[in-house]
Parts: sequence; structure tokens; C-alpha cells
Amino acid sequence: MKFKYPFDPSLKHHVIIGFGLALWIFLFLFVTEPLDISELNTSEKLKYLPFYSLIATVSYLLFLPLQNYIYKKSQNNWLVKHEILFLLSLSVVSLILARSYYLYVVVAGQANPHTLGYMLMSLLLPALAIILPIIVIGRFAFGKYFEKKLEDTKIEIKGEGNYESLKLHLNDLIAVQSSDNYIEVFYISGSILKKNLIRNKLSKIETTFSELQRTHRSYIINPYHFQSWKTEKGKHFLVLSHNIEVPISKTYLEAIKSTLNFTTAG
Repeated sequence: MKFKYPFDPSLKHHVIIGFGLALWIFLFLFVTEPLDISELNTSEKLKYLPFYSLIATVSYLLFLPLQNYIYKKSQNNWLVKHEILFLLSLSVVSLILARSYYLYVVVAGQANPHTLGYMLMSLLLPALAIILPIIVIGRFAFGKYFEKKLEDTKIEIKGEGNYESLKLHLNDLIAVQSSDNYIEVFYISGSILKKNLIRNKLSKIETTFSELQRTHRSYIINPYHFQSWKTEKGKHFLVLSHNIEVPISKTYLEAIKSTLNFTTAG
């Protein structure tokens, strides 16, 4: 249950799924005519059936804020257990609302409405069995698409060895420090600070990634992670995310001031 599941946090894509769900349910009810729907004329079908579709869509959209909360609370990780919980909760709420709509709108005031058990077996559960796979496929497809987009935006810091490489998002990279014939990469994984030693030259990294900024002959930084300036005994430092302190040499001081003033102004 702790395995990651493809997930797309885009609200727009989930709205598409919600309205696609509405169309699918309407067509299912209109064509298959379960329960007493076959006794309705076309005008009555167009009057009542869209509300079943609306119930499913509203139920789906209602859970999106909770979904977003769980996603952020889990440090932008969506797990199999989260997906199962979402689908189960959606199913239960949809069934309750559909049953309520039937009792208090469709057959309001009529004697002998269908029992809950009969309605579940004849309409709600069969419909759910057809509808849920559509939801699962849609969510999974958008999740895979989102993961591919994220993967395409990653940068790769390569080492001189065949198996030395670090792939990460640019905004997860904090700083790179020169260490003899190696570089030490400081980066964030989730919310955890990590370090990786790779055999390469700092000058090569600086040339490859123009978004990074040299502060010292032994350091380049990602301005995105700038937190504050610090001066101690006449020497200048930058404080980056996770309280990483990086020295600034006089050679790069003006360039750093210019870059960070521009960055923080945006």
C-alpha cells in the first residue's frame, strides 16, 4: 500500500474526468435503461437522467480539495492506498446521493419505491462496476502523462565515470561544491536534504547549466534557493535552503548582488 501511484494534481484534468464521467453515466442509463427507466419517454429521460450524471460529477469534484490536501501532506506523493481511499469514498458518497435523489425526487410521494437492496443489485452496483474502470483509466492516464512531463523537465548532472549521474529537477538543486577532482551536489529529495559526490569539474557544471550562479571558486548555487545575506568578519555569505551557507568571493560579489536583486524582485 506504500507504493507510489501515478497522479496528476492538475485541477483542469480532474474537471475533464468529472464531466467525462457525467457523459458516460448519462449514455449508460439512456441506452441500457435499467430498473424502470424503460418506462420513461424521451422527455422524461432528459428530465431525470442528467441529474444522476450531475451527482457523480459533483461527488468527484467535491473530493478534489481533500485529494489536494492529502497530496501535499504526503510531500507530493500519491500512494496506492490514497487512490483506493479516494475511489471508495467517491463510490460511497455517490451511491448515497443517487439513492437520495431516487427517493426524494424521482419517486417522491409514490408508494412502494424500490428497496435499497434491489436498487443496489439492479442499478447502482452494476453501474459502479462499469463506471469505476473509466475513472481509474482516466486518472491513471493523466497521472502517467504528468509523470512524463516532470521527467522531461529534469536536468542530469553527469560524472566522468560510466555510471556516475544524478537526475533531478532544477529547483531541487541547491548548490554544488568543488571537492578535489569531484563535485558535491546539495539537493532536496522530497523535503530531505541530500548530498551526492560525483567525479566532475565545477567549471563544466557552470557551463552546462546557465541557470546556476558562481559565488566562489569552489561554489556555484541555484539562486532559487536564496534565503538571506550574511556578513561575518568582513566576509560575505549566502544562506540557502536548509541553512546551507556559501561563501562569496569579491570577484563574484557584484554579479551575485545583481542576480539576487533581480531574482527576489520577481
